[in-house]
This record gives sequence, structure tokens and C-alpha cells, in this order.
Amino acid sequence: MRVVLLGPPGAGKGTQAVRLVGRYNIPHISTGDIFRKNLKEKTELGLKAKEYMDKGLLVPDALVVDIVKARLVEDDCAKGFLLDGFPRTVDQADALETELDKLGIKLDAVINIEVEDDILIGRLTGRLVCRKCGATYHATFNKPKVDAVCDLCGGEIYTRDDDKEETVKNRLLVYKDQTQPLIDYYTKKDMLKTINGETDTDTVFVKICKALE
Repeated sequence: MRVVLLGPPGAGKGTQAVRLVGRYNIPHISTGDIFRKNLKEKTELGLKAKEYMDKGLLVPDALVVDIVKARLVEDDCAKGFLLDGFPRTVDQADALETELDKLGIKLDAVINIEVEDDILIGRLTGRLVCRKCGATYHATFNKPKVDAVCDLCGGEIYTRDDDKEETVKNRLLVYKDQTQPLIDYYTKKDMLKTINGETDTDTVFVKICKALE
């Protein structure tokens, strides 16, 4: 199973990705996780990515294509993969298709999770993250037991710069401007399967599995 997972920030892609890779026994390839790892380690790539992410902008193609390309040839991708956060533009999609053609493989489907902006803003501005272990919480739906303290490791809970309201709104505008053409791209290729992401996570997961199977 070779799948691309699309959806705006806050649509729940991360939650669904974890469940999908478990069901289909394929690796989860998330450019977001790769960038966060580089940010934590303060690598040159991480520092460059941070400049864009803090402003709610997408990281330029040149910084992500090579990372994904190298990841796809690793042994655990032989039976499939789930791409989350890539591609985000038509240029990236073209680059991905070129690399897959070289490997003699094709995508099975592109899942697009749709959620209205007002719901996304509420989800994202309430998101809280542990500085130490990266566990996520929500100010409304999933509060830590002790205010500002991680349940798992006791680390400090905080709001990431890219989850502040002004940045969130900008991220959604950037997503629509740069990624909507990608949705059109995969629609024309008859590969896009759109899922309503406003219901509970279990329902969304069942809908995605039905679309894939």
C-alpha cells in the first residue's frame, strides 16, 4: 500500500497516520517529524526550516525532496509507505512521480482529509506540546492532569509558535494557496479520495480504510 495523506494543519493527519501504518504494516514518512528532529538538534537544515515554520510558511521544495527521495529507497519501504506532509505542491508531486517511476512503483491512492477553517483554528490554537518528550495535549479536549506539566514525563507544556492564532490563520492561507492545486492535480489523475475529517477519529479512520480497500 503506497498512500499520500493530505489535509490542512489540524485535520488530524498525524492521528490517522499512526493507525494506518499499524493496519497496513507500512512506514510513516512524515516530513514534519524529520524537520522537528532537525530543529531539536539545531542542524543547518533545522535552522533553515525554522525560519519558514515560525512564520507559518511551507518549507521550500529543495529542502524536502532529497530527504523524501532517500527515505523511499530504504528497506522498510519495499512493501509500501504512507507519505504525510509531502507532497505539498504540484512541483513536489511531479518530483515524487519522477522518483517513483525510477523505482518502478506507483501510488495506490491519495487521501484528502477535509475540515472547515473555524474548526481547524480551534483545534490548532488549543494544541499544547511537551518540550521534553513531544507529547501533545489540547487546552479544551485533552488537558494535562496538572496545568502546564506533561502527564508522561513531567516536562513543561507550551504552545508552539506555529500554533498561535495569527500564525495558524497564515498557515491555512498558505495551505490553500499552495496545496489546493495539488488536490486538483490528483483529482485529474483520478487518485484523490476525500474524507470528512470533522467527525470523531474512529469514524474518520473507518472511512479512510473503506476508501483504500
